[in-house]
Amino acid sequence: MLRKVLERRLARRHESILLNLTPMIDVMTVLLAVFMVTAPLLTSGLDMKLPDGGQSVLSGNDRVVISVNQEGQIYVAQRHLALRHMLVKVKSLAQNNPKAQIVIRADDKTSYGKVIRVMGILRDAGFKNVGLQTASPRS
Repeated sequence: MLRKVLERRLARRHESILLNLTPMIDVMTVLLAVFMVTAPLLTSGLDMKLPDGGQSVLSGNDRVVISVNQEGQIYVAQRHLALRHMLVKVKSLAQNNPKAQIVIRADDKTSYGKVIRVMGILRDAGFKNVGLQTASPRS
């Protein structure tokens, strides 16, 4: 009799140790779906009016985005940097992926000289895959 009681207690303890993973998997699946839907919406960092451009679109997700606002301030990964620090930050971001595209987003009121200066510094540093992002033309 004592043996049966001990066996039942051990069985109950063993059952309480087991973890039901089904609810945890359901929650993780829902979180994954939410992040997959919201991640593309978070890519626009600075509020800029891009100049109109052609219909062609840059392909690939491996991009380092450099933003130049209307006042000529430079942002890399949504962080304000001086022109001399911009190159160091871009090199560290592109070091992980040498085939990454460098994309310059500039407000349509930004000085042409400032954008060309940023592009020239990048080209002189050895980045050959540098492009300009534009807005698609209004129909």
